[in-house]
Amino acid sequence: MEHRHLLSPIELRGTKLRNRIVFGAHTNNMAEGGLPGARTAGYLLERALGGAAMIVCEPVPVHRTGVLTRGNFLHGTDEVIPHFRKVTEPVKEAGAVILQQLYHVGAHGDSDLSFQPHWSPSGGPSYHDSDGSHKVTEAEIWELIDAHVAAALRCKKAGFQGVEVWAAYHSLLDQFWTPWSNKRDDQWGGSLENRTRFSRTIIERIRRECGEDFIVGLAVSTSDATDVTLSVENLLETIALHDATGHVDYVTCGHGGYLDFERLMPTFLFGEKLTAPVTEQIKAVVKHAKVTSEAHVRTPENAESVIASGQADMVSIVRGQIADPHLARKTMEGRAEDVRGCISCNQMCWGRRSRDYWISCLINPSAGREWEWGGDRFTPAAVKKSVLVVGGGPAGLEAARVAAERGHRVELVEASSQLGGQFRLAGMQPRRGQIMDLIGWYERQLDKLGVTVRLNTYLDDAEVAALGADEVVIATGSLPDGTGFQRWLPEAEALPGIEAGNVWSPEEVLRREARLGDAVVVYDEGGNWRGVGTAWALAEQGKKVIVVTPDPFVGKEIARTSADGPARKRLAKAGAEMLVEHIITRWHGNGVTVRSMLTAEERTIAASALVMATTNVAFDPFPEAIAGKVLHRIGDCAAPRQAPYAFHEGRKVGMAV
Repeated sequence: MEHRHLLSPIELRGTKLRNRIVFGAHTNNMAEGGLPGARTAGYLLERALGGAAMIVCEPVPVHRTGVLTRGNFLHGTDEVIPHFRKVTEPVKEAGAVILQQLYHVGAHGDSDLSFQPHWSPSGGPSYHDSDGSHKVTEAEIWELIDAHVAAALRCKKAGFQGVEVWAAYHSLLDQFWTPWSNKRDDQWGGSLENRTRFSRTIIERIRRECGEDFIVGLAVSTSDATDVTLSVENLLETIALHDATGHVDYVTCGHGGYLDFERLMPTFLFGEKLTAPVTEQIKAVVKHAKVTSEAHVRTPENAESVIASGQADMVSIVRGQIADPHLARKTMEGRAEDVRGCISCNQMCWGRRSRDYWISCLINPSAGREWEWGGDRFTPAAVKKSVLVVGGGPAGLEAARVAAERGHRVELVEASSQLGGQFRLAGMQPRRGQIMDLIGWYERQLDKLGVTVRLNTYLDDAEVAALGADEVVIATGSLPDGTGFQRWLPEAEALPGIEAGNVWSPEEVLRREARLGDAVVVYDEGGNWRGVGTAWALAEQGKKVIVVTPDPFVGKEIARTSADGPARKRLAKAGAEMLVEHIITRWHGNGVTVRSMLTAEERTIAASALVMATTNVAFDPFPEAIAGKVLHRIGDCAAPRQAPYAFHEGRKVGMAV
């Protein structure tokens, strides 16, 4: 078998896992009134049906001082037990083992949600917001220990087969472990034995109260971004001390933390298999526990290499199984090429969670909607129809695929020579090749489903009518606004001086149609990858790039994905300059006049070309109806937006026709 190491079974506490693929713990924010409901149940069940061996349910805060999100489950109450039973039983029936993570963020809480002081070992500052924290007393330490144990007992009663004790990312337990954040001089601080007493006591108590057949995992993380977090050597020593008790059944190692948040859910700006070198070292020091590698183990190929090389016993693939909940099943069936690969964008998973919504996925809009959409499994259409899809960007690709999955006869017509639309251009930006992989996946799926694809074909009204399709879907996308209109210069209908020429769109730059010269100003009004990625591409080509934005910092809209800081670092290292809170008042043909939004002061910057990353305009050349049939309009042709909404509308119309 191509993935024989990954697909081999493994045991934890006498419980057999059908393969080595874990759907690891992550905050999906789907609780309703603090209780798991249909959204949570459908989300986890889909991954169990998809073949995951073990699912670690969203972390539950163990204590009132650990509430972090609006969607956290209720703490400290048995009210959750019958509701979790409705989650755990179907998952187990589907063949997966299910655990729940127990967590407390320590100093890094959210007062807006908990309305409690953050409890920490030594009263350090929060790296989640601007608050300080409360140094716990001896009595409060025991209260927290009791809270962890009580939460574990509730998990057992709710049907979970174990718990994962969270000590990663500089959480409460990690704060006790780390001398920088634990300055105590009592039995809970100082020596390694004292600093680990809190976590070891929790785990020992859980083992005693929950029994010998109850799985207990330990979540840790590694980071070399700062000198104050635990070094790998310190982490190994800490893990070995816990492993020696025999109570820990597995250790899972993540990446980054509250002090370097951009590494915690690494985007495409980071490499893959980030913790594999460290989990290999963990494997060398543990005698009892199995070891799980997480953080950017994105594909079955990644996972197989980690297991086969002995770097870990299991792998946690989270975003990969958000993007394709059937990743494990397809791999088991020898269909790894059919896995829809995560593009590491963080836009709808971490991006929605960071805004305190329930999570979804840019390329898999059924994520979080499994309970109403049926996941990525489609009900055959009662009546088979002919469906014409006009436009081969994200919306059109997904509409064509889903309609064909349901048994319709589908024809996809694209005016250009390639599928993908503007999404393909995004894939031409630095480090964004995963987008090209996704487009390749669509091409393979459409071919397998028998979709007729016609490229270099521009249809007019009469040609659409002549094809006589039962359903017509318009997905013609959007075009750059050629006027240079700026939202924050609303009195000017067009950019003053645009007639001087050498003003380009990001699309023209990425298609290599633009004649730019050596010095380029990129005006980025969106704060997203359309502007940031184009500026980065130009800077890496050796252009002198100046990014001008009305926002207070470059990449404002990708801050929700934790990619803005790394993106600015890449721009700076490539020599780009960044001018924030400015607009452009005139293009001179050889430079721009910019105006500060703070002082109204103006100055002129020399440049050979100007790139305007402003809001696109819809491209919809068709009437409302053709031959008496109302057309379905999806994606940018309905309103220019970012890619997730195109995929969402494509999925929705594909299920509706």
